[in-house]
Amino acid sequence: MSGSNFLRGTLIITGATFISKFLGMIYIIPFYSIVGTTGGALYAYAYIPYTILLSIATLGVPLAVSKFVSKYNAMGDYYSGRKLFKAGLWLLFISGFLGFLILFLLAPWLAPIINGENEYGLTNDEVTYVIRMVSTAIIIVPMMSIIRGFFQGHQSMGPTAVSQVVEQIVRILFLLIGSYIVMNVLKGDLHKAVGLSVFAATIGAIAGMIVLLTYWFRRKRHLNELLEKSTSTSNLTTKEMLLELLSYAGPFVFVGLNISLYQLVDEFTFNRAMESIGKGGPYSVDLFSILNMYGHKLIMIPVSLATAFGLTLVPTITEAFTDQNRKLLNKQITQALQIIVFLTFPAVMGLSILSGPTIGALLSIDQIATGEGVIRYYAPVALLFALFTVTAAILQGINQQRFAVYSISVGILIKIILNVPFIKAFEVYGAIWATAIGFLFSILINLWAIKRYANFRYEYFIRRSMLIAIFVGMMMVVVYGVQKVLSYFVNYEDGRGQSIIVLSCAVIAGMLVYAWLSLKTNLAGVILGYRFQFLNTRNKGNDSI
Repeated sequence: MSGSNFLRGTLIITGATFISKFLGMIYIIPFYSIVGTTGGALYAYAYIPYTILLSIATLGVPLAVSKFVSKYNAMGDYYSGRKLFKAGLWLLFISGFLGFLILFLLAPWLAPIINGENEYGLTNDEVTYVIRMVSTAIIIVPMMSIIRGFFQGHQSMGPTAVSQVVEQIVRILFLLIGSYIVMNVLKGDLHKAVGLSVFAATIGAIAGMIVLLTYWFRRKRHLNELLEKSTSTSNLTTKEMLLELLSYAGPFVFVGLNISLYQLVDEFTFNRAMESIGKGGPYSVDLFSILNMYGHKLIMIPVSLATAFGLTLVPTITEAFTDQNRKLLNKQITQALQIIVFLTFPAVMGLSILSGPTIGALLSIDQIATGEGVIRYYAPVALLFALFTVTAAILQGINQQRFAVYSISVGILIKIILNVPFIKAFEVYGAIWATAIGFLFSILINLWAIKRYANFRYEYFIRRSMLIAIFVGMMMVVVYGVQKVLSYFVNYEDGRGQSIIVLSCAVIAGMLVYAWLSLKTNLAGVILGYRFQFLNTRNKGNDSI
């Protein structure tokens, strides 16, 4: 894959993923006003186990298909990829239906574990109902995702991008309209509104599937022409292909599950740990809602960039690795790591400083006292999420995916060991720190494996990261200064309008400072490409930063 096509594909997926994540963040503003923190907690109670079962049902196959198709296409064998695609569709239909049955039947057992010893405003029957409503999406989503993987294996990112955005738009519209009608028109129960909200995942999946099928029928003729151009055929049996596919897929399951597994540990332990120190009830539910629903949505915006690179890196790195092109392989690894730090680091640190006005602008000024500290400490952890996603994708691309499994296992084990004692000692901050420590150890293992098996040197990346850190530090000073100066005239705790003013001014100031520093020193040009050098053309071609 050429460098221009790699960048184009990356930008398409990055843009679509960012739009999807942005929409997924924006909708929490009206959704919070409809269902509040209790509804948000109930939503998370259902969505976290759904995400776990969905990842298991997909078997990691979509990205593995992308890797498989890319590998055999590079060898001129287009027939094997098509044959695998057909077999994979049947496999994921069966696994998706089984996943639906498992979650549907396990819902009554999960509800009391999640709810804790006592039912504070949410009954076990209500939690069961919402979990069962979301389970239906597992039937459709796995098949939809394998079609995306097939297109990505052909270096075609458009179908994935468009279907992602359409799926998200339809899901959010159904979610907001449905919950509003139940709560404000029909004056219905909260769990009914949230149940309809999580069922929106099924409606969105249907819309996304329609988009993908449209792309498939439009491009089928071209794909058939590629079959005729096959210069070799592996002659693999369906069984042999599925076994090879599953050997790739296993690690993808763990990578896809990783963040959700950390949230699942919180879901099973947070309320009980808070009850043990006399901090249960509505207080615990509110904290869990802000941490694992509303706050998590906010901090995952920067992580969307890493998710996009995780999707596009696998086929391109696999191709470079298969072709024994070590120079290109190391260039792609360096580019991916640098871009993630360059884009994610300032975003999460800015969010951390502006946690108060962010809560006031997007949720409610009533939640500032509870949520400000949570966002302040949780936002920087998003950088660890991003780095883990990319390093795991790199390991998969160089056929060292077993280390992704090892690192995830170590990180989850650390989270399990630390979570309850940390929550008892530091309340919600303990859950955040247990997550950060677990992810840090996972990243260190991944970085070690990349160094050893890709023969990668980190000196260049470290030097660039230090410069980025300096610029981020200067940006943080400006953001804090703007917020401090504005506090003499506008107090963000006085209302949503005031919070929006403070947030907007501080964000714009921070972005301008960071962009000016990056462009003036040519850092943006070196990392993102020379199209970003227009403010400093004298340094064109200078990679010495």
